[in-house]
Amino acid sequence: MTYVVIFALLLLITLLGAYIRVENNRKKALETKKKQFNERVAQVNTRLKTKLNNLLEAKIIRPKYVAQIQAIVANFFVVQPHTDENLQHLEDISDSLVSTLSIEFQKALQSENAQALQDNIQYFVSELPQQGILYNKAFYHEILPSLMVQIKTDTPVNPSESLENTDETPSDESTDSDRQFSQNASVA
Repeated sequence: MTYVVIFALLLLITLLGAYIRVENNRKKALETKKKQFNERVAQVNTRLKTKLNNLLEAKIIRPKYVAQIQAIVANFFVVQPHTDENLQHLEDISDSLVSTLSIEFQKALQSENAQALQDNIQYFVSELPQQGILYNKAFYHEILPSLMVQIKTDTPVNPSESLENTDETPSDESTDSDRQFSQNASVA
């Protein structure tokens, strides 16, 4: 009888040890997942912050606009749950915003006219919500993409490029018609 009790106690201690080990591993896995999640959010924030600082140095945006644009990333999880799908959407939206700002900044440098981009960014910032609670799913899925389109300026057209393109097109067509004519002549 004592052997059964001792064996039962050893079995319970072993089971308790195994449970504690499994539970610790589960907690470590959750902590690692949270840490990776937070690192991804920090990377998104850093990419946007870097781009905004570049635009600030180039005097394309005003200093007061930096915090308002950064609020797009900072307020993403105010109303929305912390899920991988939402994080992926935040990364996509942020990358799209950074890409749009980069492309428009390059256009402004090439055309040497930054005023149109400055005006578009000013309009963009004025349309952003003033309260963190308004940065909800509808804002990120519907309103923000349409606002990012407002940042885009008209593509500068270089007159010499347009003339070159029109010159090349007729010559290609005339070459094609010459080939067609020579094929028709050889058949006849």
